[in-house]
Amino acid sequence: MTADVMDQQTGAGEPLAADEIRAMRERIDEIDQQIIDLWLERARLSQEVGKTRMASGGTRLVLSREREIVERFRQALGADGAQVALMILRAGRGPL
Repeated sequence: MTADVMDQQTGAGEPLAADEIRAMRERIDEIDQQIIDLWLERARLSQEVGKTRMASGGTRLVLSREREIVERFRQALGADGAQVALMILRAGRGPL
């Protein structure tokens, strides 16, 4: 391929690069599905924790636990990690 004959799906200018990009994207799609599956499982478990806690007379949520999770994500992923953690927490407990 030349710059005039670019692969439309990958944006690559050479066939080998297009093949590499397709292979990497396939793996990305697999990882994305794992993330989705884990997200849904975590949200379900978190909802069960909340139901169990409230059924036992406990609180709707435990802020110290949420802070611990946010900090774990921040340490592992940087500033964006805190935002990821907040979205994950919200998926499990709903908006505050």
